[in-house]
Amino acid sequence: CKILRCNSEYVAATLNLRGAERGTGYCDALRSYSRCTRRTARTCRGDLAYHSAVHGIEDLMIHNNCSKEGPTSPPRPRPPPNHQGLEPLAMCDYEKSFVYKHGQAPSYQHCAAFGDPHIRTFHDDFHTCRVEGSWPLLDNEYLFVQATSSPVAKGSNATVTSKLTIIFKNMKECIDQKVYQAEIDNLPAAFEDGSVNGGERPGGSSLAIRERSAGRHVEIRAEYIGTTIAVRQAGRQLSFSIRAAEEVARAFTEEQDLQLCVTGCPRSQRISRSEGCQGPVAAEVARALCKELLPVEDVYFQSCVFDVVTSGDANFTMAAHGALEDARVFLPDAEKLHIFQ
Repeated sequence: CKILRCNSEYVAATLNLRGAERGTGYCDALRSYSRCTRRTARTCRGDLAYHSAVHGIEDLMIHNNCSKEGPTSPPRPRPPPNHQGLEPLAMCDYEKSFVYKHGQAPSYQHCAAFGDPHIRTFHDDFHTCRVEGSWPLLDNEYLFVQATSSPVAKGSNATVTSKLTIIFKNMKECIDQKVYQAEIDNLPAAFEDGSVNGGERPGGSSLAIRERSAGRHVEIRAEYIGTTIAVRQAGRQLSFSIRAAEEVARAFTEEQDLQLCVTGCPRSQRISRSEGCQGPVAAEVARALCKELLPVEDVYFQSCVFDVVTSGDANFTMAAHGALEDARVFLPDAEKLHIFQ
C-alpha cells in the first residue's frame, strides 16, 4: 500500500501555496491526491490510513468548493542530479544512476574469448592466440577475469581455455567481493562461497548468477556495474563473453596494461588462422560442418574451421556458434556483428 507516498506528494504540493493561488492550487492538489488514492485502492483496501485519507479528501473538497473534475498539480520537480539524491538500491543499478546523472543511457562494449582461443576485443579487433598458461582478459577497478589455456592436442601450437576465474571486486553499498571459477566439465551456477548473489548488502541482488543450460551455459548479471557475462562450455573448451558499460571497461590504470579484451593478444602470441589449418580433419570437411551453424563466412566461421581442423573435435562448431549468439545479444551495434578479414 503506497498511501504514504500519496500523503507526502499532497503535503509537498500544498506546502508553498500563498495568497490568491492558494484556492486553485489547493483544489488541484486535492484532485491529484484523490487520483493517487484511487490508484492504490486495490492494495490499500484494509489500510486505516488509506480510508482516513479518502474521507479527509472528500471533506476538504466540499469545504473548499473544489469540483471533482479539473486540472491536477504538476508533478514535483526532480532534484538536480547528485549521488546523494539516489537511494542505495538505485545506486546499485548502473543504468538508472547513469541516466539520473547524465540524462542519457550509457554506452556498452563487447568482448569475447572462445575456441582456440580467439579474442574479439572491446574495439572489434579479432585475434587467434596461442597464449598458453594464465592471461588476464580484464583487469580494472571493478573486475578481474583470468583465462587459463592449455594445448588443444599434444604437440599442437593451438590452445584452448580450460579454466576461467572471474572476480567481482568489493563495492560499498552494493556487493561483497565474489569469485566465480569454471573449469572444463565443472560450470557451477554459484560463486565459490556457494552464494548466487552479491551478499547481504542493500544492493546484494544487483549481482546474480543463473544457469541457462545445465553444465553448458551460465549467465552472471552485475547490474551495479552495467555488465552481463556469459560462460559456456562446448566440447573440451570454455568460452567467455561480456557486455560491459564503456565507463566500466575503461576504468583501469597504466599498470593494468595487459588485458586481452582491451589490447588483444601480444603480437608474439598471435596465430594466422590460414597458416594454422593443419590437423586431423580436412579443411573441406570442417568447412561443411561449420557452414551448418554459421552460414556467414565471417571471422566466427573462419575460427570454427580452424578449431575443427586443428582439434579434430566437431563440438568446436558449437563454441563459435555460442560466441556469435552472445555477440548478437551483447553487441550495442548490430552492424558490427560480423567481422570479415
